[in-house]
Parts: sequence; structure tokens; C-alpha cells
Amino acid sequence: MKPYDQYCPVAHALDLVGERWSLLLVRELQHGPLRYSDLHERLPRCSTNVLATRLKELEAGGVVARRKLPPPAASTVYELTETGAALAPVIGALARWGLQTIGPPPPDIDNPPGWLEKALRTTVAAHVPTARIGFEVGDEQATVAAGTVVPGIADDTDAVISGSPVMLYELLVCGDTAAAEISGDAEVVAELIRALAPTQPVAAPAT
Repeated sequence: MKPYDQYCPVAHALDLVGERWSLLLVRELQHGPLRYSDLHERLPRCSTNVLATRLKELEAGGVVARRKLPPPAASTVYELTETGAALAPVIGALARWGLQTIGPPPPDIDNPPGWLEKALRTTVAAHVPTARIGFEVGDEQATVAAGTVVPGIADDTDAVISGSPVMLYELLVCGDTAAAEISGDAEVVAELIRALAPTQPVAAPAT
């Protein structure tokens, strides 16, 4: 890795996490510790030598640490340090920025189990400070409340959003409140959309 050799916080940050695959490793580890084999399974196009190199670089930069689990697991896992965990808002901002240009997911997308919780934790949770909003997409269910994400639909939700991945995209990214089914307080959902994309016009909630 060739450093930018500039006294600039942006250049310094890119020196630490700007190499190919580095931020995707941070993306995966922000949901909890993972073994090397788990990381390779989740990033199958990252070759084993590149994966090992990136992990060493992230360790050297204080972004990632290795830890040995106690028996009976006795496995070595990688996890984010406090410095690495502080990248969560950066990952979230990149995700929301990328959503504006990537377009909706294909109708036949094959998402892995647990994808909804991870997506909500990355892009939505920080923008729901008080309300409790449930999400139901196919077999996946999760609730966002007070900046956290929990599995399932909580009993005391203010609103529940139901639909397909495409419908969720049209709702949260394009601001179309008619794109998905909303039960409960539709204005809470409209407030969330405005928080996610303050420059995006939001259609009036259906009454």
C-alpha cells in the first residue's frame, strides 16, 4: 500500500481504509466478530491472499483486532476496535449516498438470511431516535427503535412497513409513501424518509 504522504485527515483515513476490500471488511465486522473463513464466505470475490493482507493492514492501523475465543470454540475471530467501530456513521453515509445512484434491487434478488437487520442497522437505525418502526420484507422481520435494531416486529411499534425489497427502496430512497404497505402512524414513516434524504421530496402519506 502506497501512502498519500499528505498531512490531511482525508488522505490519512484513506491510507488506513481506502484500499480495495478494506471498507467492506469493516462493513461486515460492524455486525459482530467473525472468523477468517466467515469473512471469506461473505466476500467470495476477495482472494485469500488479498483478504489476509487487508486484515493485517487494518490490524496495523488499529482498525481491527484479533481475539481467541475460549473453549469449546477456541477459534480466532476478527473484530472492530473502538477506532474501527467509529466508522459506522461513515459506512452509513456511504450506503445512503450509494443508494441514490445504484437504483432499486432486481426483483429476483437472492438476499442472505438476516440481510434486513444488517441493512436497517447500517442505513436507517441512526435516523429513528424515538419512534419504533417495524419492517417486514418477505420472511425477514425487524424493528428499529431508539437507534437499535431487534429481530421481529415489536408489539409497541408506531408503524409497520411491509413489502418487497423493491418496494422498500421506492419508499425509503425515492420517498414514495404509496410504494409499500404502511400500517400505524404514516407520518412517522414520512419523518423517517425526510431524515434519510432531506433533499428528497416526500409524497404525502395516504389517509
